[in-house]
Amino acid sequence: MLIVGTANTVCGLKAGMRVLRQGGSVVEAVEAALRPVEDNAADDSVGLGGLPNLLGEVELDASIMEGAELRAGAVAALPGYRYPISIARRVMEELPHVLLAGEGAARFAEEIGAERDGPNAGASQAKYHDRLAALGLDPEDLRQPGADLRQALWKTVHCRPGGTANVIARDDQGHLCVGVTTSGWAYKYPGRVGDSPILGAGNFADDRYGAAACTGLGEAALRLCTAHSVVARMSAGSNLDDAVSAALQDVAGMPAYVPYGLNILAVDRRGNHTFWSTRGSQASYVCLEGTDTEPKQLPARGLSSSPQQP
Repeated sequence: MLIVGTANTVCGLKAGMRVLRQGGSVVEAVEAALRPVEDNAADDSVGLGGLPNLLGEVELDASIMEGAELRAGAVAALPGYRYPISIARRVMEELPHVLLAGEGAARFAEEIGAERDGPNAGASQAKYHDRLAALGLDPEDLRQPGADLRQALWKTVHCRPGGTANVIARDDQGHLCVGVTTSGWAYKYPGRVGDSPILGAGNFADDRYGAAACTGLGEAALRLCTAHSVVARMSAGSNLDDAVSAALQDVAGMPAYVPYGLNILAVDRRGNHTFWSTRGSQASYVCLEGTDTEPKQLPARGLSSSPQQP
């Protein structure tokens, strides 16, 4: 059994592995691993600490997909709820849909009794006001009826695009599940949805071949269907690292209209795992497998570190 995640999921991996060791499903393990990340107010890329959009509103995205039957659930632009990964799982299990967004996602969350106590407004709002002040922007001006947010958005592009928490779990039967949760691009245009809740872009899992998830600038993964492209390459016979390397080459070769970076976490059907980044070995990921008692931190690979270029 195996559970891997982006570096910011280190606080949740042991909870996910505990589920696997107790005989729980990979879906349960992924949810258990990501809920502590969503609860970590010190992480401003997700959940309680998530940074808001240009209007000061936090909109959360999450998705989960299991590889046995290709079931999936997702929520996008969800306001005011504490555990979007759990709500995404309920979408998968209780609705004929895959993705709910905005007011519809919030309505569903209320119907299932999801815990509200949403993002940590104090911390995120302080960062929001400090950032806008540094850029010469007035939040009250942005909130005026008819305000044009386009110029304000372009001023924020060179700040911090955002971050994402990715987890992939594999059990001893070879079943895979991938989950993603994020508050998205900090200071984004209201209603912006990145790759995280979009199956095939931000995540994808298929027990027959493997699973992949992305973090970084979601617009790049959306344009290239990056997570699915990794799994599709493995289905066509590529090994794990060649599949991920080729997907990252696609990103590197794409004209960029904003500064971008992309990371890809992936596991093949045999349980081999890897993490590639446009930042190379400056990035890292975490892993628990076998009899490990503590997560291991492992370096990412980048295109320059690949022994075989596609």
